[in-house]
Parts: sequence; C-alpha cells; structure tokens
Amino acid sequence: MRVFGIDPGSTATGYAVVQKSGGRFQLLSAGVIRTVSKDPIPERLKTIYQGLNAELTVSKVDCVAIESIFRHRSSESAIRLGQARGVALLAAALHDHEVFEYNAMTVKKTVGGHGRAGKPEVARIVARLLGADHKLASDASDAAAIAITHLMHHPFQRMPIKRRAHR
Repeated sequence: MRVFGIDPGSTATGYAVVQKSGGRFQLLSAGVIRTVSKDPIPERLKTIYQGLNAELTVSKVDCVAIESIFRHRSSESAIRLGQARGVALLAAALHDHEVFEYNAMTVKKTVGGHGRAGKPEVARIVARLLGADHKLASDASDAAAIAITHLMHHPFQRMPIKRRAHR
C-alpha cells in the first residue's frame, strides 16, 4: 500500500509518499510546497493546490492521509491552516483518493511512542524507520509520519460492509 501523507500549512505544506513492503517502510518521494507569507492568501492557496495536484498526478498512491485540525493559540492561524487543509482535501478528492485523518497526538503516539513526543523526536524516529540516508525537511518529515501512522493503523480499521445481493 502506498500512502500520500500531507502536513498542511499556509506557508509550508509537507508531503511524502510512503509504502510498506516486507515489513519495512520505504520513502518514495517527499518535499515541501512553500509559499511567500507576504502574498495574498488566495495566491498561497493556489500555490499549495498546484503543488499537491502535480505530486498527486505523478504519484501512484492508494490513499491520502492528512493531519486533522487541532486547537491553535490564534484563531487567525487556525483559519489559515483550515484553508490550506481544505485545498489539500480538494486536491485529494479531485484525484479520487480516499482520505484518512489523524490528529497530532495519534501521530506522535504511533510514531514517537507517546503523545507528548516533540518534533525533533518524531523526526529522528521517522528517519530511522525510513533509513538513515533520508534527511527530510521538518514539514516533509511530519507528512511522512502521518503516512506511516496510516500504514500502521490501516490493518486494524474495519473493512466496509459489502451489501449482499438480494435474490
């Protein structure tokens, strides 16, 4: 299974394509879509959408995993994050990908071992899980952690109930 992980942000949106094969995680691609904070928000959202759309077009993935919205100190930053997240959800939907959401605490517990794991600790563990030769930017590392979280949780999710054919 290949998962496209997204860590949304209005100035930096991280993405990573991770698959699990033979019990090991493999990083297939990763990066950060950066915007200019002085640009108007519509231009920044356009940049995020175009970047994610381009990556989803070339990445052959089974689904998308994204960080869910959490509480923010500032309502303005929460709105900006929600807008970036909405653009990411739109890009996934236009590519007909099923989307799975994970909150930051679940990602930290799954990858970092506990819900209070800091960014550096999660990044170190992600690097170990993917192999020491991968040096990822912080936002790309977070996106990889989200993808890894889905790969670890997916086998335990309930399969959809199939309708029985009526005779």
